[in-house]
Amino acid sequence: MAFKDADDKATNDGIILWDTDGYPVVSKNNEFRQIVLADGYGFFYISSNVTFTANTATALSYTADSNNTGLSISGSQITFNEAGKYLISFSAQISSTSSSTVNFAFWPRLNGSNVANSTMRNALHQNNAALVVSRTSLFTVSAGDYLEAMAAVDDASGKLEAIASSIASEPAAPSTTLSIVRISQ
Repeated sequence: MAFKDADDKATNDGIILWDTDGYPVVSKNNEFRQIVLADGYGFFYISSNVTFTANTATALSYTADSNNTGLSISGSQITFNEAGKYLISFSAQISSTSSSTVNFAFWPRLNGSNVANSTMRNALHQNNAALVVSRTSLFTVSAGDYLEAMAAVDDASGKLEAIASSIASEPAAPSTTLSIVRISQ
């Protein structure tokens, strides 16, 4: 594959070159676009219950799956090694040990700042009820940015619940998961 230089033009669709940024590019609609390589994906989970102090924001600390690439984790911070657009899917299994209503809130923080217009809320009204909540969002990040998944409840009887195998030997259920896939530069 030839290297792309300043004289190369994307006037014909389908021209593939190697960009000096370290990625192959293809010409489409009069511009060169990066071909996304298998970098920047990961699966993170918490396999235990997560408890809370009422009305206190809590950063969730995940465990990384062994097949991650382009992402690193330290405590609650997941760091992006490369800039790009990432599709991020969050899920949590909420539970309550109270017959009163318990409100749950989840939101992302990027580089220590809450992401505007991103909170997801749900409530449980039954003792020992459990419910899975989820959301998928698109994030544009720079290399070195870090993401944290935040959670809070208004009553300490609310928790994120991991569930052990019990029905027909099904696999255990983590209390929360986070999947990240880089979809473009």
